[in-house]
Amino acid sequence: MSDLIRLLPDSVANQIAAGEVIQRPASAVKELLENAIDAGATQIKLLVKDAGKILIQVIDNGTGMSETDARMCFERHATSKIREANDLFSIRTLGFRGEALASIAAIAQVELKTRKVDEEVGTSIIIEGTKVKSQEPVACQQGTTFIVKNLFYNIPARRYFLKSDNVEFRHILEEFQRVALVHPDIEFSLFNNDKPVFQLTKGNLRQRIVHIFGNQINEKLLPVEAKTELVSVIGYIGKPETARKTRGEQYFFANGRFIKHPYLHHAVEQAFEELIPDSAIPSYFLYIEVDPSTIDINIHPTKTEVNFQNGQLLYASIRTSVKHALGMFSLSPTIDFDTEPTFDFHAPKGYEPKEPTITVNPDYNPFRKQPQNFLKANAGMTPNVKGWEKMYEGIANQPATQSQQDENRDFQLIPTQQHENDQALIPENSIYEANKLFQVQNRFIVANVKSGLLIVDQQKANERIIFERISSNAEGQAISRQRVLFPQTFQLSTIDAEVINEIIADLDSLGFEISNMGGGTFVINTVPSNMPSGEIIDFIDGLLEDFKKDRTDSADDQRIKLARIIAGNMAVKTAQTLKVEEMQQLIDELFACQVPDIAPDGSRVLKIIQAQEIDKLIGK
Repeated sequence: MSDLIRLLPDSVANQIAAGEVIQRPASAVKELLENAIDAGATQIKLLVKDAGKILIQVIDNGTGMSETDARMCFERHATSKIREANDLFSIRTLGFRGEALASIAAIAQVELKTRKVDEEVGTSIIIEGTKVKSQEPVACQQGTTFIVKNLFYNIPARRYFLKSDNVEFRHILEEFQRVALVHPDIEFSLFNNDKPVFQLTKGNLRQRIVHIFGNQINEKLLPVEAKTELVSVIGYIGKPETARKTRGEQYFFANGRFIKHPYLHHAVEQAFEELIPDSAIPSYFLYIEVDPSTIDINIHPTKTEVNFQNGQLLYASIRTSVKHALGMFSLSPTIDFDTEPTFDFHAPKGYEPKEPTITVNPDYNPFRKQPQNFLKANAGMTPNVKGWEKMYEGIANQPATQSQQDENRDFQLIPTQQHENDQALIPENSIYEANKLFQVQNRFIVANVKSGLLIVDQQKANERIIFERISSNAEGQAISRQRVLFPQTFQLSTIDAEVINEIIADLDSLGFEISNMGGGTFVINTVPSNMPSGEIIDFIDGLLEDFKKDRTDSADDQRIKLARIIAGNMAVKTAQTLKVEEMQQLIDELFACQVPDIAPDGSRVLKIIQAQEIDKLIGK
């Protein structure tokens, strides 16, 4: 029997390894940027085309490589960072595995140009799918230029599963920002399809944050600083009013490396407890420095997941430092039982304080009609009280206006067209008695039908009504809009701005007219009818967060998803009291829907309890 186990060819092994290290264009961008930083570059330029699928180019002015190093850097596990296993516990650099360039070269067409500062001629290497096509001397600038073309050209399946250009470029933006935030002393620039996106100059940490997220964030940052023998935590947090429903401005960096750590994120949330709503997420940019021997960064190929030896101590340090920063700026209540509450008062020279006195009228009686001169003395003017009855003439006989009728309503259903065959859409055995509707726990509507009891979930019913209305509008029908009295302006990070630009056409078809003013600034001009104007910005925040959680590349699916999110946010909520007329309208509109019994999320809207089931429940 022949042997079955054999060694994989290097080309196949590199492609398998590339699947772990290079998952999408943003992965290649991250590795190339980190290599440029490790090379001591002070200027780094990133150019991408078609979201990195066609071209990724990174240009740096670092130390460059010799002819031998330029060839060796594409070999697997070739690294200048470590020599032995113990070096893994004292890593201060970013790339150290020696897999990144080998993985990129296995799945793309790569061209490298590099020159050391003390050499007159540089080296050019062209590699396609791990095969070296050419290596020759070349005249080039000091530093290194990596050109990565046609990523996954030899793995069509991987290329097919890449997302749309908007999605992939947003991932590139995330990686670029993470690297730029931790190195404010380096100049960074980013060009997408030859258009500048970022041109970041050298500066301090606060300036780098402002340059990336906009000037509006500058006055909202609070400094954080805590240093002990074991850990150092510095950075900035956002004021409580900047907390939003969308994620995006939450950054942890450990020893100069971006990390994801839910445990430490919880520490920040605990520090903001009772200062922000439960659904809001605080902004923070926190930089942690610990002894490299107490942190394990080698547990994941992307190196964003780490383990800390002193996790509990770090948790306490972060929570305390954030809490202290909030307290220093009078944003968190602080109590000091060791000091007496005092205030400083600097009296002018020669000033002698006098004991305060008050004047009391012993004859004043609030129940006795006061003379006119009393009113003059106390009010400073004579009130005109003549003819006041004319202001209210005829009001008692006037019918209440629509606005007066709606003033105390807990919610407002979106108007819908009444169809002549609405009643026919209701199942024959479910015709309800409109005058016998009532609410249960301000959540369910109960009606008497021929076969028993009809129970309707009011929130899910309204979601179904709104969803079918706006989803049909999305298919080309006109939608009812209302213009915002005062156009609402909101600011988004570069990443969230890309999301809005991606769905702005779909939002317009659903009733939202949003103008892009540039620089991450947007203006809302119209919204769907009956949407409360005071909740528009919060609504957009929630819509962005919900949309990012469950993305889709299909244009039709994306529109339906947005319709589902909008319906869920605009629907009448539980714990709201409804009038009989409102309950009747809700049920009439529900049974006019194409699918009245299923909510947009697939859950049940209503249930009919048969009379026989009721008999069993009461034990008959």
